[in-house]
Amino acid sequence: MASPKRPTSTPTSPRRGLPSRQEILDFIAASPVPVGKTEIARAFKIGIAGRVALKGLLREIERSGAIERDSGKRLSASAMPAPKPEIKPESKPEAKPGLPEIGVLEIEAIDIDGEITAKPVVWHGEEAPPRIVVVEDPQDADVVGQRVVAKLTRLDDDTFEARIIRLLGNTPGEGLARVVGIFHTGTGNKGGHGGRIEPTDRRIKSDFIVKSADTGGAVDGELVAAVARPARRMGLPEARIVERLGSMDAPRAISLIAIHSQGIPVEFPPEALRLAEQAKPVTLDGRTDLRECPLVTIDGADARDFDDAVWAEADTDPENPGGWHILVAIADVSWYVRPNDALDLAAQERGNSVYFPDRVVPMLPEALSNELCSLKPAVDRACLAVHMWLDAQGGMLRHRFVRGLMRSAARLTYEQVQMAQNGQPDETTSPLLEAVIQPLYRAFAALDGARAKRGTLELDLPERKVVIDEAGKVTGIEPRARLDSHRLIEEFMIAANVAAAETLERLRQPCMYRVHDQPDPAKLVSLREFLEGLEQEGLMLGKGQVVKPKDFNRLLKAAAGTAFAPMINELVLRCQAQAVYAPENLGHFGLALQRYAHFTSPIRRYADLLVHRALVAGHPDFGAGALPPVERKAFAATGQHISDTERRAAAAERSAIDRYTAAYLQDRIDAIFPGRINGVTRFGLFVTLTETGADGLVPISTLPNDYYIHDEKRHELIGRRSRRIFHLGAAVTVQLKEANQATGGLLFRLLEDGQDGAAPEKPEPRPRTSSRNKAGKAEGPKQRNRTRRESRR
Repeated sequence: MASPKRPTSTPTSPRRGLPSRQEILDFIAASPVPVGKTEIARAFKIGIAGRVALKGLLREIERSGAIERDSGKRLSASAMPAPKPEIKPESKPEAKPGLPEIGVLEIEAIDIDGEITAKPVVWHGEEAPPRIVVVEDPQDADVVGQRVVAKLTRLDDDTFEARIIRLLGNTPGEGLARVVGIFHTGTGNKGGHGGRIEPTDRRIKSDFIVKSADTGGAVDGELVAAVARPARRMGLPEARIVERLGSMDAPRAISLIAIHSQGIPVEFPPEALRLAEQAKPVTLDGRTDLRECPLVTIDGADARDFDDAVWAEADTDPENPGGWHILVAIADVSWYVRPNDALDLAAQERGNSVYFPDRVVPMLPEALSNELCSLKPAVDRACLAVHMWLDAQGGMLRHRFVRGLMRSAARLTYEQVQMAQNGQPDETTSPLLEAVIQPLYRAFAALDGARAKRGTLELDLPERKVVIDEAGKVTGIEPRARLDSHRLIEEFMIAANVAAAETLERLRQPCMYRVHDQPDPAKLVSLREFLEGLEQEGLMLGKGQVVKPKDFNRLLKAAAGTAFAPMINELVLRCQAQAVYAPENLGHFGLALQRYAHFTSPIRRYADLLVHRALVAGHPDFGAGALPPVERKAFAATGQHISDTERRAAAAERSAIDRYTAAYLQDRIDAIFPGRINGVTRFGLFVTLTETGADGLVPISTLPNDYYIHDEKRHELIGRRSRRIFHLGAAVTVQLKEANQATGGLLFRLLEDGQDGAAPEKPEPRPRTSSRNKAGKAEGPKQRNRTRRESRR
């Protein structure tokens, strides 16, 4: 941080002997944590006699809204009002109001190319604020919604460039309190410092000094968590180590970084653990006996909790020829986790389980999640189940919920079931093939037909998984298989979720809906403008219509099999709203459903537990564990909270995958890879590698020698001299130059080798200048790394 200037008697110095208002604001903004009057006085060498005047000046600045106090009366940057244009006699005001040199912004969105845009937290102009482009690594989509202190530079009348000084978090004045990083011992440090912390968050641009007394015994190369201290007058900020997390080279270090960076709770309170350990198996008393029904669980090979089981048979009702009777049984978590007990409070705080390649951070203690609430084979388990009757076309005729006792006939994997259906059963699936597995597939065929008829959004977005060995080392990154057995379970779960939402509406019970709103019109404008140059390829989205999933599907079908297919799938995904939890029903656009709620995973999602409790409340004969009366605002706040924890989990999982990928590629520096451009920004190209799905940056400074113009509307960089074009979706060849395991960042160099950045099917555009599309905002390239099944469901 720059040293504060000595006070001068300028018009901006409100009192003699005090720093100017702007100098104080700069000092507060540059501090990584809120500061007090004492720190400000010490930094500017204000003696005792000047403290009263300083206090008055700080009050004036606070009243202006530029700073605010936390509960401890410490100051942090809040919002700096834009200076009103000075109008002198016989002069005209500025065409556009300006912005301060340093201000507080809220990150608004990552646009379709991956550029970050922001808005001032407070804006006093009558017109819309100017466009603000943040010079920041847009691979980190978690920055959206953050407040930041940034240095602002005007680019033209309508656009400012912002460089982040520090993060403020999602709430005003929160400050940068906790840092996760790698500790380096004090070699070369001055002033008796014990060492430095190199942050693992690439948004934090500076190291932190650690004094000898604050190292907590950490050793060189160790992963640590620290608390930042108030800023000093000069030099790097300081921090105090509060937790040693182990060696950075340890197998589990990568997921630890994600867990601690996102603040995910790991330890359960003692009372919650006690309740989980004391829980007992249920009896048949008051429950429907489902133990003779050959329900089976179908999960991934590495799954440890089994919360859903399925069964199907042909409907025997002569009035429903070709119809089906299916049963979905879900672990009865509401019996064991009662409202407002220690287990419930811990589960609500977590919101969901978080899954990493090497571990799971569960929502519930393992005594429940892996034992009493896990539908293991050949043991009695409590369940909440729904009978559903379908017609031959997969339409839902009726459904009925029961609270039961079940006994799973088998624990099966997706691969096992698919092999059996394909004619290769093993000793476990062979006796189940005719009576259990084949009816499941036939019922699935009916459900799949209904899905196609209603026009569910069908995105082709390949997923990849990180493969690690017993030692925790990454051995490969592979495509994740998408089998019919996966789709079977997905369709059965969707049907059960619809039945839950419909039942709660009929019973007039509160429902925590899973809502997926219509696409943002501004994002549709951006997509249509991009497609204007591809209409001759048959790629278009009609204008002036209410867009439905079927319209997107027509576009995706037209692109299938062409070089444009990956790009079009990405752009359609970025047009979609984010699915959230809410007590108000907005429908589910992606699934083309009028009502939808999550019911099928109460072990790992708190939303599902709320739905279970509401179903119990609506059936007086179900017994204990009902949802208590809820106040609408409180229920909405709960929906917001669990939506936030879901995003937190997705961010942690995504950042861990990035770091695992970087670790896997560290031994392949200078290797050459094929890939595609997935983002075009004014500072470079983002490329996705074909082999691993890894994303990295090709800085604009490394592109072939030229000055490049960024065409936002067409998502291209155009060489002013060479007219060379790099556009979204183009196939390229890159060389890996840097892979940082600590941050997950990758840097590439574009190889010439005849690659010109233009897909062969796309006609060469005429040279043109940059064209900005202010309306087009969408989620950035890293958003596709959200959990894919959740984005569809």
